[in-house]
Amino acid sequence: MAETNFKWLTCAGILCCLIWNGFAQQGGSDCIKANAKSCGECIQAGPNCGWCKKTDFLQEGEPTSARCDDLAALKSKGCPMEDIENPRGSKQVLENREVTNRKKGAAEKLKPEAITQIQPQKLSLHLRVGEPQTFSLKFKRAEDYPIDLYYLMDLSYSMKDDLENVKSLGTALMLEMEKITSDFRIGFGSFVEKTVMPYISTTPAKLRNPCTGDQNCTSPFSYKNVLSLTSEGNKFNELVGKQHISGNLDSPEGGFDAIMQVAVCGEQIGWRNVTRLLVFSTDAGFHFAGDGKLGGIVLPNDGKCHLENNVYTMSHYYDYPSIAHLVQKLSENNIQTIFAVTEEFQAVYKELKNLIPKSAVGTLSSNSSNVIQLIIDAYNSLSSEVILENTKLPKGVTISYKSFCKNGVNDTQEDGRKCSNISIGDEVRFEINITANECPKKEQNETIKIKPLGFTEEVEINLQFICECQCQSEGEPNSPACHAGNGTFECGACRCNEGRIGRLCECSTDEVNSEDMDAYCRRENSTEICSNNGECICGQCVCKKRENTNEVYSGKYCECDNFNCDRSNGLICGGNGICKCRVCECFPNFTGSACDCSLDTTPCMASNGQICNGRGTCECGTCNCTDPKFQGPTCEMCQTCLGVCAEHKDCVQCRAFDKGEKKETCSQECMHFNMTRVESRDKLPQPGQPDPLSHCKEKDVDDCWFYFTYSVNSNGEANVHVVETPECPSGPDIIPIVAGVVAGIVLIGLALLLIWKLLMIIHDRREFAKFEKEKMNAKWDTGENPIYKSAVTTVVNPKYEGK
Repeated sequence: MAETNFKWLTCAGILCCLIWNGFAQQGGSDCIKANAKSCGECIQAGPNCGWCKKTDFLQEGEPTSARCDDLAALKSKGCPMEDIENPRGSKQVLENREVTNRKKGAAEKLKPEAITQIQPQKLSLHLRVGEPQTFSLKFKRAEDYPIDLYYLMDLSYSMKDDLENVKSLGTALMLEMEKITSDFRIGFGSFVEKTVMPYISTTPAKLRNPCTGDQNCTSPFSYKNVLSLTSEGNKFNELVGKQHISGNLDSPEGGFDAIMQVAVCGEQIGWRNVTRLLVFSTDAGFHFAGDGKLGGIVLPNDGKCHLENNVYTMSHYYDYPSIAHLVQKLSENNIQTIFAVTEEFQAVYKELKNLIPKSAVGTLSSNSSNVIQLIIDAYNSLSSEVILENTKLPKGVTISYKSFCKNGVNDTQEDGRKCSNISIGDEVRFEINITANECPKKEQNETIKIKPLGFTEEVEINLQFICECQCQSEGEPNSPACHAGNGTFECGACRCNEGRIGRLCECSTDEVNSEDMDAYCRRENSTEICSNNGECICGQCVCKKRENTNEVYSGKYCECDNFNCDRSNGLICGGNGICKCRVCECFPNFTGSACDCSLDTTPCMASNGQICNGRGTCECGTCNCTDPKFQGPTCEMCQTCLGVCAEHKDCVQCRAFDKGEKKETCSQECMHFNMTRVESRDKLPQPGQPDPLSHCKEKDVDDCWFYFTYSVNSNGEANVHVVETPECPSGPDIIPIVAGVVAGIVLIGLALLLIWKLLMIIHDRREFAKFEKEKMNAKWDTGENPIYKSAVTTVVNPKYEGK
């Protein structure tokens, strides 16, 4: 029994797996739809596709592309795991220095390049199409990190009073920045406008002194690098103190030219690989790309350094840079921009800030007296946010970010690139997911870089694409297995040379449509090519594919399939077998054309342990009762039979009590069972014994109840256990019955009298109430009789005066 149940459970498990697999492939396998002709094409079809390189894997008529399928399908078709090519992607960390932990004022003085804020620094990813590779990136703001600050100032005439306050900026700013870092350098540059009309007046006098009246102004210029970055605040004050205001004609200034040169002229400015801040101070708007046409300048800005003697010399030759061009160069050179502008132009520069990552806008007072506090606030704002950016991705490669910031704040998509409200010493983490959706045409390796905006540190990622299988490198060119060397035998199949086709490259493309070849694709005595289920290629049938990729044609002439077998309960082979060439191959314990006949006898087992209660045979898991009187799942019911109790009642009565209808013939008709007498009903056999048992309660000729059990053992012997004393009912007690009847009659009479009396009282009360109501409503007429005359007549003497 245990073994039978185990086999049944095993078959059920296999059935569930097959049904699940069929549903999984119902919509069509992407692997099969790819129609891959080689292992390389197969693994590019999807991350779950594998290629079976077993030489004899394909059935006759199956195309080479049938070697490509999902792993579960390949295993179910008989391909061993060691013969399945399924390369997986991987990652390898090549450089992984820990982020720097140090405190401001510590004894160790690290060089900027020795400070690490991002981890890891370099890694390699092996990418398979459709399979993402994920790695974690850690960022930690280092304390006492060096800062380079370059102050770029508008020296047009409207900034005259601002220049006076900036002249002492060097030492004052140095003192403030010492609270943030012990390694601070400052530089200074100035700008006005392009030195052509209509931006400035080109008359000789105006070129010498563009200001009016007695103002002593310097000649107009586009951009000057007055002081390269230095740690000497006094030198800043000294050189800036020698600067003079200049002038121009229009209101917008040429500040974009100056920003471009500051960004790209790293050697002249003296930028280090540290935090780079550019403070842009002005009280006017800006010219941008296209405005140069007003001065006849049409060449786009080339984004290169053109400083000679610290002066920009090509302002008359190149147009202003565009905003996008500036964004690119500022990002490439890791420069964070602070726009210190007056209240009037706040709106304009805030819009510009939205276009330039890692930039800030501060409100400059009319005379720049608040510039130091403005710089400190802007720096704190910029440094409290980290935003990751990546270089241009190769075609078909996608990247996604997920951030794990302070206080459990997590974000994805575009917001997953950044974390805000970061303080010095805080550590944040990013989860980066890189996926290749296709292989590059040249299959070369690619390199991308990820870095935090405004920081010089970056993560270098080498991308290596998995576009071929390992077995392809072991291929045999011009292999004899491919029809005398007409192809390369690799991964268990032939990859044909150009101009050759067929599973074994046995045909040239010129022979494909030959009628002689078609003859090899017809079955004997048939005119159908490949049974109308395929194409004849090189004299061999290549079976066509069905929309449901789980349904397959096969055979030399595509005459076989795995979906036209007999069905049961709507399932091919009843779900209990596999359809091969339109014939069901049943699982163990099943038989029949549709595998719908179970050989398991468990459903036929009766409660007494006998198959079909000994009254039939078990066929396909169902009892076929041999005695037509019996029916039911185990032949246990007989609608036309007397019950066991009624059938044996007379024999038990005559043998146990020597009475009943068979008293005279008892010894002849009632000796077919063994009888045992017991004292009471409790002594009778109880349910649970192996032999089928019937409990009986019958009346004898004296209307007494007697109890017995009837059972048949495995040897066919009948056994009866009978209670030796019948239960006879006692006669009725007359006195209580008569007394009860009399008492009942009396009680019923009294009840009727009480009811009558109650009804009469209710009726009288209703009549009296009705009388009282009528009496109250009566209206008696109190008027006098109109024909009535009183008997008394009173006469008064008119002359009587009462005297």
